[in-house]
Amino acid sequence: MDALTQADYLALWESGQALHPIDQGLLAVQAAFPETRQENVADWPLGRRNRALAQLRCACFGPILSGWTACRQCGEKLEFKVDGNALIETGALADAPPTVSISGRVFRLPSSRDLARLATQSAPASAVTQLLDLCLVREDAGEAPTAWNEDDLETIGEQLSLADPLAEILLDLRCPVCGDSFQESLDLAAFFWSELEGRSKRLLLDVHTLASAYGWSEAEILSLSPARRNFYREQVHA
Repeated sequence: MDALTQADYLALWESGQALHPIDQGLLAVQAAFPETRQENVADWPLGRRNRALAQLRCACFGPILSGWTACRQCGEKLEFKVDGNALIETGALADAPPTVSISGRVFRLPSSRDLARLATQSAPASAVTQLLDLCLVREDAGEAPTAWNEDDLETIGEQLSLADPLAEILLDLRCPVCGDSFQESLDLAAFFWSELEGRSKRLLLDVHTLASAYGWSEAEILSLSPARRNFYREQVHA
């Protein structure tokens, strides 16, 4: 993995700010892992993509992911923390097979491309069945779609999760106010991009402040270490 420079943060954010969060995550992976630029990262199993994003996030912002969400029952603001290194280890332990055989059917693991195809699907139940249709490997491509029952959905979901445990990152949360316990999915691509956007905007503000005060170019300011840049910014505001 290549270490991102200050200029790299800005270039990545600028090139991806208008993209869908799924595509932003893929762009970030290819920016940090140049060996993947000749691959169809969109077709990677989601766990492989998430492991790469966890590695990138830890390298850029440290190992602890801190964020906020709201209790689904009472709306109380809840803080959560996730160990990024644990996510990386989870992904490393799973040698995801190319396909999984479940109840006489063979599935490939879901990918970012599949998520993109479901992005406009508003009904969760329909999205799940459509995802299974996309991932089902058939000998006869013209065969009529399978009708999925509740037992199918539960069994297949469990087996796919076991085969690719980092495909979906679920947070177990409990509200201290109302006592409600629930799970919430952590979208690692969106989480990383929000942090990247915050850092990029702070860098641009530093460029504006120091360029206005000292007449330095953007490249000169970005080449400064964070400690030196902070010192100069403090002097401007002193």
